Amino acid sequence: MMGDRRNIPFCRIVCDGNELNYIRETLESGWLTTAKKCFELESRFAERVGARFACAVNSGTAALHLACEAAGIREGDKVFVPTMTFTASAEILRYLRAEPVLLDVEYGTCLITPEILEAGLRDCPDAKAAVIVHLGGQAAQMIEDPALPGHEGLLELCRRRGLKVIEDAAHAFPTSHNGRMIGTFGDATCFSFYANKTITTGEGGMLVTEDEALFERAKIMRLHGINRDIWARYAAPSKGWEYDVVAPGFKYNMPDVNAAIGLAQLERADEFRRARQRCAERYYAGLAGIDALDLPVCKGPMDGHAWHLFWIVLNDKAKVTRGALIEELSAAGVGTSVHYKPLHRMSYYRERYGLGDDRFPNAEKHWKGVISLPIYPTLADDEIDYVCAVIKMAVVR
Repeated sequence: MMGDRRNIPFCRIVCDGNELNYIRETLESGWLTTAKKCFELESRFAERVGARFACAVNSGTAALHLACEAAGIREGDKVFVPTMTFTASAEILRYLRAEPVLLDVEYGTCLITPEILEAGLRDCPDAKAAVIVHLGGQAAQMIEDPALPGHEGLLELCRRRGLKVIEDAAHAFPTSHNGRMIGTFGDATCFSFYANKTITTGEGGMLVTEDEALFERAKIMRLHGINRDIWARYAAPSKGWEYDVVAPGFKYNMPDVNAAIGLAQLERADEFRRARQRCAERYYAGLAGIDALDLPVCKGPMDGHAWHLFWIVLNDKAKVTRGALIEELSAAGVGTSVHYKPLHRMSYYRERYGLGDDRFPNAEKHWKGVISLPIYPTLADDEIDYVCAVIKMAVVR
């Protein structure tokens, strides 16, 4: 173990902008639930990603649930989901009694590719939709690459086959693909503002869409199926008390206190993204040339990547196990995580759908050796160098 032990947690929250000012404004306004701050966050977020509509909710999971419900996914529908993702990407389908169909991912990016989806469609031609996950902050290939004409993207493939497209962009703000922001491709795109995400509201999420009917449905369903939210009723010159319940909805609205934090974070989103990219670039430089490690593959420009995660994968040449390396990093004061144990290894999905490891070779290769390293805007260069030095000492024997 190295001397001069450091304390480098896996995540540090950065809330030293206007968060306190906006929270104070919210408290002084007398409105703590969904009101002005929430609607302002929706407007500014929609503008930032270039979407027509945005619906703020209390989690990324809520956004996914509302998106799938509003897109018409129903009981018995089969929906493609990558196995390498957080459980929320699939569990929301079970809320609707739909059936997730797990797909392998591309090694290096951990993303679904058009080729993987095409193979899935051969095995399951009656699928109704696909949940496309932009893992780690990198966009999946949504549309045709101009450098490879004739090679359609995931969106084009889904449109041709009649599949709805729900994008799980929990890791992917601000992320771009072929010059367009993630949030403007599928039927709906869902973002997470959980505490460790690229911007945070503490807990929260956002659904964005170009589809007005989908937006209106999601907006009603986020708050008990009531046709007029409380702020609209309060602001009405007359009959402010009157509302109707038009569907059995959910309790998914975002309070203004959370939205206040989000507004301050949104102001610095590009600053945060650049700082994360600095971290990624230093990791690539510091860990280059180590035969025992596979580093994440960045397929597009680095400035189109949100860099929510930076992982290393111990490959077959490694003389140290994943568990042993995690323990050495921990002993040196470095926090780590694992993204992710794939869904086909989770007992619920394995047992319900009879899934075997052999169906997901790329996800298995990733999962067996992956370690996620600290990456956040306030991670200093010397801290990154320290992390790299600890890894080298453990791996290069």
